[in-house]
Amino acid sequence: MKKDYYEVLGIDKSASSSDIKKAYRKKAISYHPDKNPGDKEAEKKFKEAAEAYEILGDKEKRAKYDRFGHSAFEGHQGFGGGGMNMDDIFSQFGDIFGSAFGGSSGFGGFGSSQRRVKGSNLRVKVSLSIDEIINGVDKKIKVKRKKQAPGVSYTTCKTCNGSGQVVRVTNTILGRMQSASTCPTCNGSGEMLSFRPSGSDSHGLISQEDTISIKIPAGVEEGMQLKVSGKGNDAPGKGVSGDLIVLISEKKHPSIKREGDNLHMDLYISVSEAVLGTYKEIEVVGNSLRIKLDSGIQSGKILRLKGKGVPSLNNYGKGDLLVHINVWTPENLNKEQKLFFSKNLNHENFEPDPKSGHKSFFDKVKDMFS
Repeated sequence: MKKDYYEVLGIDKSASSSDIKKAYRKKAISYHPDKNPGDKEAEKKFKEAAEAYEILGDKEKRAKYDRFGHSAFEGHQGFGGGGMNMDDIFSQFGDIFGSAFGGSSGFGGFGSSQRRVKGSNLRVKVSLSIDEIINGVDKKIKVKRKKQAPGVSYTTCKTCNGSGQVVRVTNTILGRMQSASTCPTCNGSGEMLSFRPSGSDSHGLISQEDTISIKIPAGVEEGMQLKVSGKGNDAPGKGVSGDLIVLISEKKHPSIKREGDNLHMDLYISVSEAVLGTYKEIEVVGNSLRIKLDSGIQSGKILRLKGKGVPSLNNYGKGDLLVHINVWTPENLNKEQKLFFSKNLNHENFEPDPKSGHKSFFDKVKDMFS
């Protein structure tokens, strides 16, 4: 079972962004591989801290975590430090370490001051049916990515000697000051293209269509983003690949509407069924449900079927299915039917007599959203 991210960094839930960054830097330096060579436990804690900071250090991800917990990121390949290698961590958060190791603000390896360039991210939209949202689904999508061309080769940049940065020393009244900036020759990659295969661009990359498998957990919502690490565009040389960002879109269902983890549907019944009561079979996302309608059921009544809705991302069970009853009034009656209703037009049993148990429209709306 995963530890709470706040517990991993040793902070409380009210911590500011600055507090989170300071706590991560302290943990990262304490468990840094250069400081603990060969220590697997330290490496594990180093990655745990990176995973916690990846989520809590991002405003949107932190909000999702506070709402859904770890479940908000389950099944998202590469989401969190568990799917990150050391290069991923250093390339994303290396600036936090400052000069604690290697003397450079953006290093990318064990004891190295080399900076790892990351390829650009790709974004795709995936539309899901209500069935796929309820059950979860494995999707295979085709994506055009920039990849290193076969046979491409790179050499170490002579300007920065492979570090990706140029260090400048300036004499000031306070003494010698050192500053580092991105190498203008290699744009921070630390490498230069030495052989460019035919058909590749100026970085030695070509466009190629790949099929990517994405595991989408049950309960995702419209607008939610999943991240598949390393499935974006390649970076030149020894840089790390970007990520594939998957935007979730929900397809409209003809008869079912979603509200959070709850589902809503209309059920139309005849006047006879409303008067006498009956059992009805309803189809909900491939499942057949049998429900009982009591005699005298009123149009507008809402039947709540517990646990028949959408699974919660936070493992809080499932939402409910709310069935809205609508009594269908016939528009065309034959002579015999008209006679029956004419005889009972003023009968006391046919006179509206709302009791305390019959809620108003506004009460029903209030209950629906409670």
